[in-house]
Amino acid sequence: MANERVRVRGLSIFRPIIYGNTATLLTREERENVPAEHTHKWIVAVRSAAPAPGSDIVGGADNLGYFLKRVSFKLHDTYPNPTRNIDKPPFEVSETGWGEFEVTIKLHFIPESGEKALTIYHHLKLHPWSLSGEPDSIPPLEVAQKAGPVHSWQYDEIVFNDPYQNFLNILTNNPPTPLPRASTNGRTIPFHIANPASLEASKGGVPEFTTLIVKDESDRLEKAKKTIIAEQEKTRAALIAKEKELEQLQKMLNG
Repeated sequence: MANERVRVRGLSIFRPIIYGNTATLLTREERENVPAEHTHKWIVAVRSAAPAPGSDIVGGADNLGYFLKRVSFKLHDTYPNPTRNIDKPPFEVSETGWGEFEVTIKLHFIPESGEKALTIYHHLKLHPWSLSGEPDSIPPLEVAQKAGPVHSWQYDEIVFNDPYQNFLNILTNNPPTPLPRASTNGRTIPFHIANPASLEASKGGVPEFTTLIVKDESDRLEKAKKTIIAEQEKTRAALIAKEKELEQLQKMLNG
């Protein structure tokens, strides 16, 4: 039993998650039962990345309670009890409101992990996306309702380095549902500002993360990384040239 609290050095294991929100415009009937200024109902959540078969929500195939003890959602201070602690799946908060704001999400892991809480951030999205990242002009009620929900979800991977043996056993006994290779059953790809081409493809269905999307995003990040490195080298070369020029000018002045 003592070996269970020994870290397995040199090993990393990850779990794919998604976090974000889905927002829907309130109907006239629904607005009768909420504060007058509220225009939307929304759910903000942390879920497994793969979708459950036949489900109409984004992700959520796996119960994350085997490694998450609690998820805390810090809402805008105008909400009653703005810090919502969810101690069992589904790790989500449902509310109504009228404005967009940043939600602070803190992931608390089970004691066996020996891991500190992890904080992530999500900008609550209520209005339709545009390529600029700004909301389009808010459409009339009937038009917005026909357009359907607004989705804003982010894929991420929680990496556990050098895990304790007993925590590693828990993780390996609960393998994540694999992501599908491509979207199925009428689902769409999630929109991301860094990939403008995804805007049209994201409309008209429930978003689904796939292995192709993850690979494409990884390829874009690698390309951006190479571009940044190239720019750094270019700037470094220009700086060295300027330093040499300055050195020569100083020699001429001192000569």
